Amino acid sequence: MFVWTLIRWLHLLAMAFFVGGQLMLAAVVVPVLRGGDKAPVRAVARRFGVGSVVAIAVLVITGSLMASHYHAWGDGDLHVKLGLVVLVGLLIGWHTRKPQFHALEGLIFLTSLAIVWLGIAIAH
Repeated sequence: MFVWTLIRWLHLLAMAFFVGGQLMLAAVVVPVLRGGDKAPVRAVARRFGVGSVVAIAVLVITGSLMASHYHAWGDGDLHVKLGLVVLVGLLIGWHTRKPQFHALEGLIFLTSLAIVWLGIAIAH
């Protein structure tokens, strides 16, 4: 039982980093640093990007383990969630190539929130 609690905790911690980090960037970092030198914003975004790669890896590993353990691979909500995860990955890839398309940031964040919503639905 302890192992599955730890796996779920790691999954939630990685999700909190990824989604919370997006919220922090959008609500605090970008507005405070907007208009001036872009180097600090880029440095923060790069650092968050590295942390996000780690968080996404943890999410994929722990999510796969939980889906197998709880026999959830046939769950329709999980299929939608996985489709949205793929969409977020594609949007992140697009955003790294075209960072001036700021609408992508909003799409990534909103899609991430939908993934969190589905995760809550799946957990109950």
